[in-house]
Amino acid sequence: MPPRWLPLALLLLSSGAWAPPPTCSRYEGLGSQDEYGLSQDGDVLLGGLFPLWVVSVLHSRIYRRIPDFQARPLRWAMAMVFAVEQINRDPWLLPGVSLGYRILDSCSKHPWALGGGLSLVSGGGHNCSQVVGVPVIIGDASSTQSITLSTTLGPLGVPMVSYQASCACLSNRLQFPNFFRTIPSDFYQSRTMAQLVRRFGWTWVGAVAVNNDYGLLGVQVFSEEVKAAGVCLAFFETFSRETLASDLPRLVRVIRESEARVVIIFAWYTDAGALLAELARCNVTNRVFLASEAWSTSDSLLQDPALASIGRGVLGIAVRAAPIPGLEQYLRGVRPSQYPGSAVLRSLWEETFGCSPSEAGHKLLPPCGGMETLQTVQSTFVDTSQLRITYNVYLAVYAVAHALHNLLACSRESTPYRKPQCGLGQNIEPRQLLHYLDKVHFTTQLGQDFYFEGGDSQVVYDIVNWQASLDGLLQYTTVGHVEGPYLILNDSAIVWPSGRDTSICTEPCHPGTRKATRKGEPICCFDCLPCADGEISNSTGAVHCDRCPPAFWSNAHHNECIARQVDFLSFDDSMGITLMGVSVSGAFVTVAVGAVFLYHRHTPLVRANNSELSFMLLLALALCFLCALLFVGRPSPWSCKAQHLAFGVSFVLCLSCILVKTIVVVMAFRSTRPGAHAVKWFGLVQQRASVLFFTCIQAAICTAWLSLSPPHPHTNTGLQGSKVILECTVGSALGFGCVLGYIGLLAAVCFLLAFLARKLPDNFNEAKFITFSMLIFCAVWVAFVPAYVSSPGRYTVAVEIFAILASASGLLFCIFAPKCYIIVLMPENNTKKFLMGRKSSHQ
Repeated sequence: MPPRWLPLALLLLSSGAWAPPPTCSRYEGLGSQDEYGLSQDGDVLLGGLFPLWVVSVLHSRIYRRIPDFQARPLRWAMAMVFAVEQINRDPWLLPGVSLGYRILDSCSKHPWALGGGLSLVSGGGHNCSQVVGVPVIIGDASSTQSITLSTTLGPLGVPMVSYQASCACLSNRLQFPNFFRTIPSDFYQSRTMAQLVRRFGWTWVGAVAVNNDYGLLGVQVFSEEVKAAGVCLAFFETFSRETLASDLPRLVRVIRESEARVVIIFAWYTDAGALLAELARCNVTNRVFLASEAWSTSDSLLQDPALASIGRGVLGIAVRAAPIPGLEQYLRGVRPSQYPGSAVLRSLWEETFGCSPSEAGHKLLPPCGGMETLQTVQSTFVDTSQLRITYNVYLAVYAVAHALHNLLACSRESTPYRKPQCGLGQNIEPRQLLHYLDKVHFTTQLGQDFYFEGGDSQVVYDIVNWQASLDGLLQYTTVGHVEGPYLILNDSAIVWPSGRDTSICTEPCHPGTRKATRKGEPICCFDCLPCADGEISNSTGAVHCDRCPPAFWSNAHHNECIARQVDFLSFDDSMGITLMGVSVSGAFVTVAVGAVFLYHRHTPLVRANNSELSFMLLLALALCFLCALLFVGRPSPWSCKAQHLAFGVSFVLCLSCILVKTIVVVMAFRSTRPGAHAVKWFGLVQQRASVLFFTCIQAAICTAWLSLSPPHPHTNTGLQGSKVILECTVGSALGFGCVLGYIGLLAAVCFLLAFLARKLPDNFNEAKFITFSMLIFCAVWVAFVPAYVSSPGRYTVAVEIFAILASASGLLFCIFAPKCYIIVLMPENNTKKFLMGRKSSHQ
């Protein structure tokens, strides 16, 4: 939207009453804006705005009200003059048309830039004289001034071709339809900086920017470009040129206190120089500065001894350099006498030779002798070794010349502004030229095609590195370049302040760990947490850990998946050896008890306890002890089936014998009553048949279980981390439950009968011992269930073996230990009288 004062400005322009503002040199009251510029008449005048004087801040933080003369911008202005004279001599470009120019000082301040622009367009002079208004302006250098000028001159259709205004905002053709430039947009400069940051692995960087569109938008684009790569801004500080003296302490403090070792600076070269000098004075070292194109190749900074230390290692984006044949000879031939009324060349002479070429010069300097020449002088003005902005000015003039050539050629192309006759000189309408600038296309002296894409030029940059020169100062070396989206860099040619500096908030997470963001802090600041068991990260800076495949597990460092160790209750395992020892020992004790009973088989005690059932019970107990051996070793299909079959059948055989013995005891005492004949119906045949019947039921259950869904080996990967548990799964839970349930049923019936018969009259009542044995048996297997379910891996098998051995030992001890005690240690009680309740002869 145009400024509110635009109608008034247009009225003044149309009336010719515009009085241009004073140049910045009027701080000293020295003269007008035209006096501090250059001009030459021609059929078509080209306007030019250059910051020939700059009001800057010195390193001592004293704001100078006396402007500094700038030799480099004067070289830019003279490149425009050189290009105009070269075009005028070209018989093929604009034949019959002479170009002129009117160059004014913008003073790097938008009030003077705006005044100069309006003066150029209106044709206003400093003595109220009227000159022809220019149809196009080459300039300005600053983005802020260019925005102001483009907004003001846009409604008039006056095109501008800037050589250094790089703000990305100026690419908006809706807001700035009259703006063109021969320098790439800052969007691409910021993108290149982001590429450099990513390339060197910097994730924690600071940014300092001038508080205008150039600085703010440059950092904004950079931040957006690096966000996806995990790069964060440690700080973002702005400053104003007008308050730089008071802003410097704050900037230095922030840079010093930050852990960021890389600092991006978007600023004009005088402001960047003041900041670097203050950092050097405060001994803030070991920083890498990323320089924007506005100061990356500044001769005044490179030649400043105060920056020789802190500036070493600066990495900067620079406008591409290109030669301009004949320019150096032309610059060395410049003399103040060629432009008698121009104070700018007078100031060049005064700065270069220390004398005043005319009476209007500096009063404190002696007059020049007239023999001074630039032919042998080495200075910024005549240095054409690295022409960057100078070449952009040169390109801008040629772009305008080609557009004028196409306009004046009266092509048949239909345009809204086409007239019956082509205008010459003052008859050229700015809007006509604007149309042709949009479509200009020519080949440069380097053989490259040049054209505007929406007002922007092609993306070409150099990457420069500040390095120490032989004289102890600094020089920049080109270490790479950018063409479109491609960054080509020679890493080995870069010199860093102290090796390659790293700039990170947190050290990258090593393999075996992962990032964990800190609450309330940028994503670049994080903690490194070790991967959980079974998970790994095999790269630096991993954001998450990956789970190993089922057959693998993480190693000790959690950076590699290794094959899991197969684990089972083996024969050479200490636990397996212990359990096998107990099993064999139990079987041996059982055999020993059997031998004792066999030797004393004719004694009253053995005969009274149903010796046949006792031997069957001892055989069953021996099988119970030995079946535990089947649970040790690597599980296989046959061992899984055999261990459960042997377990189920042997324990049922054992309980069947105990149950029959209990029944025999109860019937034997019941038969002593008058009229009781029950014992006759439960003789040896019935006892054997009962044991066989009860055992066959279990055998049938096991057969059905093993036929339908038998136990089988299973690799369990979900329990112990680094180990794969090889175990026997029960197959059918129902089948396994029926086996255990039947064993429990027999144990419960035995316990009930024995409990009822515990008070039967007898000095050796076997029912009491059966009761105790069943209590132990039931307690063991009741405790077995939760222990079995909760035990991991091979301990599950160990719990099952322990339950088998414990219950078998309980049965053996409770039932046979009292008998062996009498048989072996108290044989005098092994009599019928004692067993019938009569006292022993020794009593």
